[in-house]
Amino acid sequence: MRMGLLGQVRRVLAPRGVKVVQRVQLVYQWTYLLLAVDPLAGTICWAWVERMNAAHLFPVLEKWGLPCVVWDGAPAHRAQAMQALKTVRVRQPAYSPEVNPAERIFEEVRRWIEGKVYESVAAKKEAAEGYLRLLEADPERVRRLCGWDWIRDALLALPPSLPASV
Repeated sequence: MRMGLLGQVRRVLAPRGVKVVQRVQLVYQWTYLLLAVDPLAGTICWAWVERMNAAHLFPVLEKWGLPCVVWDGAPAHRAQAMQALKTVRVRQPAYSPEVNPAERIFEEVRRWIEGKVYESVAAKKEAAEGYLRLLEADPERVRRLCGWDWIRDALLALPPSLPASV
C-alpha cells in the first residue's frame, strides 16, 4: 500500500446544514507498507519499503519465509527476480482486491489515518503502525476483517504439503 502525504478527503457525517471543512495536504512524499495476513490465525506482519519493486520486496519476503503469498499483477510482483522466492504464489484476478485478505487491512488502515494532516511521512507511518499494533494485539478482530468464509475454505483446501495458514 502506498502511503504518503498526498491527502484524501474522506466522507464524514455531520448534522444537516453544517458545512464540513477538511484540510487536505498536497505534498508528494510517500513510502510503502508491505503486509502479510493469516486470516485463519488472525496474525499480521508488516514492513516498510522505500520503493515497491523486486529489489526492495524480495529481502522482506525472504525474511518472512511465508509458505504462500496472494498478490495482484503489480510489476514488482511479476518481476523476474521474484521467481527465486521459495514460496507458492497465488495470483489474484485483475481488478479484484476483495480476494486478497491484506486489502481489508489496508482499507482499515486508510480509514484510521486519512483525513488528518501529518507533518511528515514518518508521523503518518507512526500513526499507521499504532493501528497495526492494535490489530496485532487483537487476532479475533483480524479474523473478523479477513477471515471470510470463502477465504477460509480456500485456505483449508490447499494441498497437504502447504500449511492451511498463510
